[in-house]
Amino acid sequence: MALPKRQHSKQRSRKRRTHWKTDVPGSKPCPNCKKEIISHRVCPFCGHYKGKQVVEVKVKEKKKVK
Repeated sequence: MALPKRQHSKQRSRKRRTHWKTDVPGSKPCPNCKKEIISHRVCPFCGHYKGKQVVEVKVKEKKKVK
């Protein structure tokens, strides 16, 4: 099997890898609250999944300034 005569530089390897990009996960609007969510996940804003309330979402309270 043939072997390279010299070591490839880090720059050359990294240039080749610049095109190895991951895809953005598919997002869609939540049917309940209409905010963008990742497909096949519980909505982090309202807690609905497939039209049913699955998770109770806690509402953050604002701190009072004295």
